[in-house]
Amino acid sequence: MTVAWAPSEQSGGGAGPGDPERAKKQLRRTAQARRAAAAADNPHAHEALARAVFAAVAFADGDAVSGYWPMGDEIDPVPVLEALHQRGHPIGLPAMAGKAQPLIFRAWQPGAELQDGGFGTRVPPESAPVIVPRIVLVPLLAFDRAGYRLGYGGGFYDRTLQQLRADQPDTLAVGVAYQGQEVDRVPRDRYDQRLDMILTEQGSVALSLDAA
Repeated sequence: MTVAWAPSEQSGGGAGPGDPERAKKQLRRTAQARRAAAAADNPHAHEALARAVFAAVAFADGDAVSGYWPMGDEIDPVPVLEALHQRGHPIGLPAMAGKAQPLIFRAWQPGAELQDGGFGTRVPPESAPVIVPRIVLVPLLAFDRAGYRLGYGGGFYDRTLQQLRADQPDTLAVGVAYQGQEVDRVPRDRYDQRLDMILTEQGSVALSLDAA
């Protein structure tokens, strides 16, 4: 299914004083430093995150789950993925299919080969089967209690979640982060996809529709 998408900030579109893309760029400058500080302060956050995930998410038998291989100081979901694999869940890691395209998810299991996926990412080889996840663990730079996330600016996860939700309405988008990445409000526009849940090393973040 092809999903229509507006130009991203990288396409050269104009940005007025109130444009959310300009605000996102400004927030990214501080969000990266906040995440680095949170990572330094929480060396065992991956263990606490795993407990939070299994306490909050209802995994049905056979649910396919996507995560990501952590870059830099991103919170590490690999222990969660390893445990889910042991329980029989198909696991996928994201790979870029092309510029301005939704991500695809290639099958992964502990110890499997990974290769350079560009922009510092590690991905399964092209020979790995593609899976369609029902539950998506989503990385981020910042989040708010309305359930919105700040990404890296390419729009890949927003396109991906839009397509997954169109094809599979029960898709569950779970943002994973350090608690220190919370901000009052993430700048947003009509193309930004809201997360269903946000989990940190401190547990589940209470989301408010009133804040949306």
